[in-house]
Amino acid sequence: MWYVSAQKWRPRLATVVVAILIVVMTLPLVGLFFFRLYENQLIRQTEAELIAQGAALAAIYAQEVRDAGIPTEKLGVAISAGGNDDPSSPYRPIEPRLDLASDRVLATRPVGMAAAIDPVFAAVGARLSGILAETQKTTLAGFRLLDPKGVVIAGREEVGLSLGDVAEVREALAGRYASALRLRIPDQPPPPLYSVSRGTRVRIFVAIPVDLDGRVAGVVYLSRTPNNIVKHLYGERGKVTLAAIAILSGTLLIALVFLRTVSRPIYALMERTKRIAAGEREAIRLLDHHGTREMAELSAAFLDMAEKLHARSDSIQTFATHVSHELKSPLTAIQGAAELLRDSGAAMDEAERRRFSNNIVTDAGRLNLLVRRLLDLARAETLAPSGESTSINAALALLPADDRLAVRVEAGGGIGLRISAENAAIVLANLIDNSARHGARLVSVAAASIDGKATIQVSDDGAGISPSNRAHIFEPFFTTRRESGGTGMGLGIVLALLKAHDGTIRLVDFEGGTRFEIILPAA
Repeated sequence: MWYVSAQKWRPRLATVVVAILIVVMTLPLVGLFFFRLYENQLIRQTEAELIAQGAALAAIYAQEVRDAGIPTEKLGVAISAGGNDDPSSPYRPIEPRLDLASDRVLATRPVGMAAAIDPVFAAVGARLSGILAETQKTTLAGFRLLDPKGVVIAGREEVGLSLGDVAEVREALAGRYASALRLRIPDQPPPPLYSVSRGTRVRIFVAIPVDLDGRVAGVVYLSRTPNNIVKHLYGERGKVTLAAIAILSGTLLIALVFLRTVSRPIYALMERTKRIAAGEREAIRLLDHHGTREMAELSAAFLDMAEKLHARSDSIQTFATHVSHELKSPLTAIQGAAELLRDSGAAMDEAERRRFSNNIVTDAGRLNLLVRRLLDLARAETLAPSGESTSINAALALLPADDRLAVRVEAGGGIGLRISAENAAIVLANLIDNSARHGARLVSVAAASIDGKATIQVSDDGAGISPSNRAHIFEPFFTTRRESGGTGMGLGIVLALLKAHDGTIRLVDFEGGTRFEIILPAA
C-alpha cells in the first residue's frame, strides 16, 4: 500500500462525518448567538411596548391638561402633520424604528439641569405620579412626564430637572416622535438569569409628544432595557431544551443512517478487498448489507471484477500448464532423436538416420504449428472490433478450395454480420477444418436474422462428438485427433473471435454429424 501513503493527506471518512455532524449541531447556536437579527427583534419588541405604554399615558396627560384649563399660550409648538400621514385619518400609528445595524448606540443619558416648574403643570404631574408608580410596578419601565419646556413634572427623583437638551426629548418637544439606544452602565453586579432585571448594557429611550389640539402639551419620556438573548433563552429553557434534544436526536439519527448506509458498507468492502487480495476465494460473495443502491452496484461491480480476475488467473494457469505440456512432448522427442543421432549416428544405417531426422522435422513442424496457433489465439483474445460488416458468402469466398469436403450455403448467405470478412473467414475455416478431421464430406451453412441477431448453423455429416467429450471441446489443447496434426486450439480461437464481436457459439444436438450454432449481431 506504499502508493496510498505517498499521496497527500486525506481525512478518514469517519472524521468527515463527525465534522459535518458537529457543524449541524452548532448551526442553531451560531444562528442565535452570533447573528444579531434575533437581538434586533428583541429591541424592536421593547420599543413597541414603550410606544404602547407612552401612547396611553400621553392620552391621559392631554386629558389632564385639558381638564386643568391650561391656556394655549403655555403649550408648546404646533404639531405639523407628517408627509406620509393622511390628514383625514384619525389614526397616527408609530412604528418601531430602532435598528442595531444602522443606529449608533449613544452615550449614557445626560443628567438634567435644575429648572423652574410652572405650578399648573406641577399640579398635573402630582396627579399623575401615582399612575406612573403603579404602572411601573407591572411594566418595569422608567417614566418621565415633561412639560412643554422639557422640565420633569413627574418621575421620582428627577422632578424639577430639565431634560430639554437630550436629543430625543428635543425632537419630541418639536412635535416629532424620537427613540434612541443609549449605553447603560449598571451600578450593581450582573443579576442572575432568573432575576426580573434584564441585565443588558443597552437601554432604549422613547420620547412621545403629547398632542393637545395640535400643539405640544408635554412629553412622555420612557426607557427600558431590551430583553437579553441569554435571559430570554433561560426564560424559554423548556423549549430550548426540547429543541436541543431534537437537534441532538436528529444528529444521532443522521449519524446512524450514514453509518449504516455508507460507512459500514465501505469498510466491509475494504475488508473484503484485502481478503480477496490475499487469495481467499470464499471472500468473493455479496456483502451482508449494502445500505444504498449505489453501494450495492459498486460492490457487485467489484466482486464481478474480482471473479473475472480470478477466472482469468485460473485460465492463465491452466493455459500455461497445457502449453508447457504441448511444447514439452515434441521438444522431448526432438531432444531424444538429436541425442541418438549424435551418440549413435555413425552406427546407424541410412534408413534409421532418415527416420530420426524425419521425426525431428515432424516435431519441429508441430512446434511451429503450436506457436502459430498460440499467436492466433492471443490475437483473437485481444482483438478490438473494427466495426466492419460482411456476409457468409463474402467470408467463404476468401477461403481456398478444400479437397477433403464440400461446403454448401443453404440459406441466408447474404445476411449482414457485424464482423470483418477476414475474421468471419477464420471462424468458418476452423469449423470446416474441424469437420474434415472428423471424417465429414459435406458442411452445410444456414443463417437467419431475427431482432437484430444473426443465427448461423454450421452442420456436417462427420463422425460427431461423443457425449463424454462434448463438455471439453472449447478447452484449449483438447483434441481427439492429435495423431493427425490436431492442436486442440481451433475452437478456442473461434470462441475468442466471436466473444470479441459480442457473439457466442455452442454445440447443439444433431443426428448424423455435428452442428454448431453461432449468434452474432446483424449488420
